[in-house]
Amino acid sequence: MVALSRQEFFQELGSGCLLPTLQQGLEQIWQLLLICLVCRLLWRLGLRPFLKHLSTVVGGFYVLYLFFELHMVWVVLLSLLCYLILFLCRHSSSRGPFLSITILIYLLLGELHMMDTMTWHKMRGSQMVVAMKAISLAFDLDTGIVEKVPSPVEFMGYIYFVGTVIFGPWISFNGYMDAVESRKLSLSWFVKSVCSCVMSQVCLVISNCIAPYIFPYFIPVFGDKLLRNKKRRKIRYYSARWLQAYENTLSFHFSNYFVSYLGETTTTLSGAGFTEEKDNLKWDMPIAKPLNVEFPRSMVEVVTSWNLPMSSWLNTYVFKKSLKYGSFTAIILTYTASTLLHGLSFHIGAVLFTLGFITYIEHVLRKRLSVILNACVLSRKCPSDCKHPNKKALWVYLINWTFSMLAVLHLTYLGSIFGSSTDDLDSEEDGMASHTIQKWTQLSWTSHWLTFGLWVLYRLIL
Repeated sequence: MVALSRQEFFQELGSGCLLPTLQQGLEQIWQLLLICLVCRLLWRLGLRPFLKHLSTVVGGFYVLYLFFELHMVWVVLLSLLCYLILFLCRHSSSRGPFLSITILIYLLLGELHMMDTMTWHKMRGSQMVVAMKAISLAFDLDTGIVEKVPSPVEFMGYIYFVGTVIFGPWISFNGYMDAVESRKLSLSWFVKSVCSCVMSQVCLVISNCIAPYIFPYFIPVFGDKLLRNKKRRKIRYYSARWLQAYENTLSFHFSNYFVSYLGETTTTLSGAGFTEEKDNLKWDMPIAKPLNVEFPRSMVEVVTSWNLPMSSWLNTYVFKKSLKYGSFTAIILTYTASTLLHGLSFHIGAVLFTLGFITYIEHVLRKRLSVILNACVLSRKCPSDCKHPNKKALWVYLINWTFSMLAVLHLTYLGSIFGSSTDDLDSEEDGMASHTIQKWTQLSWTSHWLTFGLWVLYRLIL
């Protein structure tokens, strides 16, 4: 489609990309959605708790086989190992750290020895959700949030909860137990499920059919003449590299939103993801906040809004427990945990650790500026009753806008390494490392240099 003129492109867009993308997307998920709905309806029949947990285990096994076939055995082995450790350490008060180390060893062995990297990475999402659930349960048992070790069927029901086992997100054990109790069916529940499903397909279409072609066709920066003469990836102008990087980034972002909205759909459809205030039940679970990512106030806001449940998990079970070693150490440990959960991929590790440094330096710099200027220029928006006298001055908006533009630049830089070509390199770490370094070299290592410059500025005004 890249070699077409704009007129030919728009003529082919519907039949060549939009319809096939929607068709393939729905073909892959309709059975998962159906199983989620069936489990929800079964729980409304007033089954015994044992049968409720068993039904979600069966449903979880079925959808795991649907997506991973016999490779699902590695997810099953991880869940069995987790319960064995919890049972053996049932009288200990350090189940969280011990189980975390055990899961880390399992994931590292799986990554390096158990099977080929490409197959292992296909199951990375489910492995991550299982690991996060088991670790959170272990820490909650240590702190008394969960009073006793669940029975085997309760534990497996939680781990294989059909609404989260494929696309996530992480939910707590108490959240799962609330879902199994099954709140009554309502119009708001149905509307939330449908809206999230529609949004997931919209994001899939944007990721596949619109984002990769923004600048040659939707916003023809270079015009048709240049498009007909050579491919965009061969354009050697520096500005074109940034535009192509932005296209890759936008496509990657919307693929994440697709998974996020799909996770909202499956979780809500199966009866989880609600908040309860007195007698008012709201089906309002968000996983990502796309507007906060695409139009960010800060990189700190981006990191939080990218995946809210995972951000909450990292904050609760890694960051807060590491704060006794210092804020910088806690941030590094948090991003290390995130990297290990995502798998031993050079490009993911490079992005996450770069994010760690960017967010820390931005946070401390803006905190220092807010003190010096006595203004609302923090990484997060100040509450309405904050004591800063400078709230709406033009220079305050200018400072915040500058950091917003820096955040967009950082996102474009970091997202430049993601694209269709990375799928082929994912099993070859040497190739992935070279690809990452090459992409960032083409962009002159801009984010790294800017981050270093902001750190120097912070040290000067400290």
